[in-house]
Amino acid sequence: MTGKIGAFFDMDNTLLSAASGRLYLKWLRQTGQLPLHRWAYLYVTGLIDFPRLMSRLMVYAAGSDEAEAWRMSDEWFESMLRHYIAPGGREWVAWHCGQGHHVAIVSAATPYAVKPVADALDLGDQYLATELRVENKRFTGEVIEPACYGEGKVTRTVAYAALRGLDLRQSYFYSDSASDLPLLEAVGHPVAVNPSRKLRKIAVERGWPVMKFY
Repeated sequence: MTGKIGAFFDMDNTLLSAASGRLYLKWLRQTGQLPLHRWAYLYVTGLIDFPRLMSRLMVYAAGSDEAEAWRMSDEWFESMLRHYIAPGGREWVAWHCGQGHHVAIVSAATPYAVKPVADALDLGDQYLATELRVENKRFTGEVIEPACYGEGKVTRTVAYAALRGLDLRQSYFYSDSASDLPLLEAVGHPVAVNPSRKLRKIAVERGWPVMKFY
């Protein structure tokens, strides 16, 4: 007996028409909460990966307090992030829900970016994100491993699917980035969405669908 079908969506440059990390940096600067910091430089130049950047920014911008991070998350989403939800993303999330598939976001971003997007798409807590360690309601500055990035996305998604009886061989994953190749290869229906040049080349070579969400 086969399991249920899952439909997993990357968030940055897939469900969103931009990268949430860059949008968060932009919002912090616009609201005077963060100057152009060395972490931003390290991220833009590729010297630090996204999960590590966000763990440092959360500690810095929210003053180590998780409640403050959620407050900032709400403000950021309402003033900026909601406007970047891709029309095609909404459409295909709704389509899969209508088919009775289990839909979830799988993102390298933290819950403080992912949950508001999931809520806006009526997915509730159906998401996987890079979790930051919190003790006594304050960030420690550590990422809970594995980060939801690269092979970590596969590890987290396999565990999520097993818990919910989802069959990855029948499931879908939508992404824009070749960094998600491990998870794209782990599902039966990989889909390249607004793909990078590298992912587009791979998708064409392997006969994967290529779609535009925005």
